[in-house]
Amino acid sequence: MAFLGKLLKRGMKLRETLEQDYTSPLDLQKNELRKLLIAAKDTYFGRFHYFKAILNGFKNQDDHLFYQYYKSNVPIYSYEHINEEWWAKSREGIKDITWPGKVKYYALSSGTSSASSKYIPVTDDMIKSIRKTSVRQLLSISKYDLEPEFFEKGILMVGGSTDLKFNGRYFEGDLSGITTSQVPFWFQHFYKPGKKISAAPDWDHKLSEMVEKAESWDIGVVVGVPAWIQILIERIIARYKVNNIHDIWPNLKIFVHGGVSFKPYKKGFEKLLGKPLMYLETYLASEGFIAFQDNLDSESMKLVLNNGIFYEFVPFNSENFDQDGQIIEGATTLKIDQVEKGRDYALLLSTNAGTWRYLIGDVIQFTDVDEVEIIITGRTKHFLSLCGEHLSMDNMNRAMEMTAQALNIDIKEFTVTGEPYEGLFAHRWYVGTDSSIDEQQLKTVLDGYLKELNDDYKVERSAALKEVFVNAVPTAVFYQWMRMHGKEGGQSKFPRVLKAERLDSWRALIEKSLF
Repeated sequence: MAFLGKLLKRGMKLRETLEQDYTSPLDLQKNELRKLLIAAKDTYFGRFHYFKAILNGFKNQDDHLFYQYYKSNVPIYSYEHINEEWWAKSREGIKDITWPGKVKYYALSSGTSSASSKYIPVTDDMIKSIRKTSVRQLLSISKYDLEPEFFEKGILMVGGSTDLKFNGRYFEGDLSGITTSQVPFWFQHFYKPGKKISAAPDWDHKLSEMVEKAESWDIGVVVGVPAWIQILIERIIARYKVNNIHDIWPNLKIFVHGGVSFKPYKKGFEKLLGKPLMYLETYLASEGFIAFQDNLDSESMKLVLNNGIFYEFVPFNSENFDQDGQIIEGATTLKIDQVEKGRDYALLLSTNAGTWRYLIGDVIQFTDVDEVEIIITGRTKHFLSLCGEHLSMDNMNRAMEMTAQALNIDIKEFTVTGEPYEGLFAHRWYVGTDSSIDEQQLKTVLDGYLKELNDDYKVERSAALKEVFVNAVPTAVFYQWMRMHGKEGGQSKFPRVLKAERLDSWRALIEKSLF
């Protein structure tokens, strides 16, 4: 069977010369938008927004005219706006609403920002694009010094249930469950945990089944959200009474993670290993596969420019967004050739799933404009700025990672909220750790690192942000809250900033659990 590994590795190396490496980002994106508009020009959405007229802008030699036509005819859409006007009709079974044909799948996503679930269309074209980008990331590992036999090891993908709910018109479920249910036949030899376990709707049952099967698998790659992978590995170690996961899976070399920053989890995660892993980050949202890390020497991810998505970038500042993270009418939008390194941008997506100029809520930053490499810095509604402290999710993740290192503790989850305090403001942190810790010391260290990382925060700590409270909370309470909200396993993650109804339910659970 080693012969198969050699063939795979050789094929991977030949396929690394991708179109994206040899074409300008603007040309790639211009072509992508053209293809999207041509495909959807006869849909209800395309006719209403004059897609045929927009396409005339591509004929002009001016590289910017096509975008002016597009912006002039298609407004920026929030979920509420596009769902009410368009997607709701598609869910009634009407075809050709925002994309040709009927939409058979909808990914349920709360985006960690709102209390109710969102229904994001997932078309056959989008599934093909996600599959293609997944293969591209898999191909990228051929550049590393891995023996041919490694490419025959199992790939464990821990996601949502593939047993999707059907309501008579469409299937709905977690995006990972939708895409996993579409695994191509050639991949099934490598794929774990297999169709039967993947279909289990109950997360705890699925977890138990994977633990029982773990000893019989030869896993080389693990894919999933850090929190759930860590729970799985902890249970495997406990079940088989071994020192670390490499006693069970000696060939495990790569962890492909996404959904949340891995930084806060890393210290605790590495205690479960017998040898170092290679970490590769993915940016797979319910709206599409946006970027992936293809270089171990960089923490950045490469934006995928030629696979069914057209990107626009909204500078994330007070001129374009209000204090609640809502986009302001007339906000400035930019295309790929207009972005700058080191600035925060909210993402707009137009995709082959029928999203058009859609604000997904994520905020990114370019670390390398020429190589179109990005990092995720937060969400439009997960920046905490009660009084001008402008605390980003990236600040939070880095400060929590540094705090865990300094105090030598494991921090598995955390969240923060803002509250009034003595006529001004305070932050209240809930830190998920099972380590013994002095809360005052935890506060002092965390507060100190946040001041180092964010000058605005430092200024406001001597002004309007009068106090910081830190509560250590057992990790199980975080998981219990997620279970209560139907967000256990799969791509689900705990929101880093709690507001409104979610904050109320969290406070109620905390009071019940700790007092």
